[in-house]
Parts: sequence; C-alpha cells; structure tokens
Amino acid sequence: MLLYLILMVPALIFMIYAQIKVKSTYAKYSKVYNQRGVTGAQAAMQVLRANGMADIPIETVKGKLTDHYDPSKRVLRLSPEVAGTPSVAAVGIALHEVGHAMQHKTKYAMMGLRSALVPAANIGSTLGWILVFGGLLLMGLSQVFGEMVAIAGILLFTAAVLFTLITLPVEFNASNRARQMIKETGLLVGQEYEGASAVLSAAALTYVAAMLQAVAQLLYFILLVFGGRRD
Repeated sequence: MLLYLILMVPALIFMIYAQIKVKSTYAKYSKVYNQRGVTGAQAAMQVLRANGMADIPIETVKGKLTDHYDPSKRVLRLSPEVAGTPSVAAVGIALHEVGHAMQHKTKYAMMGLRSALVPAANIGSTLGWILVFGGLLLMGLSQVFGEMVAIAGILLFTAAVLFTLITLPVEFNASNRARQMIKETGLLVGQEYEGASAVLSAAALTYVAAMLQAVAQLLYFILLVFGGRRD
C-alpha cells in the first residue's frame, strides 16, 4: 500500500490540479465574447472550408467539453456551448478539433499510430491489471506460471501507457495548429488570442496528467511483480 501511495499520490495531485486548471480557465474565457461574434461552429466551418475540408460535417454532441473529431467517420463533434457560443474559449476548442481533422487529412504519423493502438490500449487498460493481480495470486501455486500471467498483464498495460504517451504529441500538435489557424484567419486578436491559447494550454495539462498516472501505475505493477524477486 505504501508503495502504491508513493507512486500514485503525486500523479493524482497533478491530475486534480490539471482538472481544476482547465475548468477554471474554460469558465473564465467562455464568458469572454470575441469581437467578431463568431461561434465555435462558425469558426470551425470557416477554417474547414478554407482548407478544402468543407465536406466534413459538424455535429452537436451532448455534454460539456465533449468536443472531439472522429477520424473513423470524418465528423467533427462540438458540445452545445462550444458550437453555439461566440466566446474566446469556444473558438479555441473548436479549432483544436479542426486541428485533428487536418492531422487526419495530412496523414500525421502520430495520429495514425495512436489510432492503431486504440484496440490494444482498450484491452490493456481493462485486462492488464486483472492479469497482474491474478498472476500474483497464482504464484502461490506455481511461481513460473503465475509470473508469466503477471508479465502478460504488464505487457498489455504497457500498450495503454504507450497510448497516453503518443497522445501527447497528437494533442500538442492539434493545439499548435489551432493557434496558427487563429493567427492566419484573424478570428481572434490581441488578448482574445491569448485567452484561447490559455484554454488550449490548460487542456493539455489533462493529457500530461493522464500519462503520468499511467506511467506510475505501470511502474507499480513492475515493482509489485519483480520487486521481491530473488534470483
């Protein structure tokens, strides 16, 4: 238990900080309306058309901050608040998702790699820990077999960790594309741009926090399985 707390508490604290940061930053700039009165959906549509992607539909999805781009269906989905509000935050978030659409169009390598890892990551995150703890229990009956099962669990969970690692450059790149699009189109100017950039930077912290949590969890599994080994 002590080992778990030592590894996981710092990552958990950072995750809480990241969530507070993104919520507070979004709350601040979602109330700041841009001078052009452009909503998130309008900004996304304008940039998509300018980049030859007018065929990508923009849909509204329920929830708050549920915005995402679906590469399998080539659909950009925006939450109601982002889609319909002419705020600085809405434009920044909408163009971040357009950034993902542009990654898809240009065959951005890291995005393709992340998509390829989705099945393994889903299996690893759900089955990995089960095999690790199952293997530890089985070691009481057979050291070799139990260890093999635990190692299989570690390998599966590693796929989930790799997914979080690869997610970082994908998300950072999408945000950088959004910042560039804002500058090129002039949709936001001056302090408006700074506000949108702050929202994007805050959102990026949540991906960093998720990665740190996953790495800490993986390290815990490794130490749990191999820490007490005596060769």
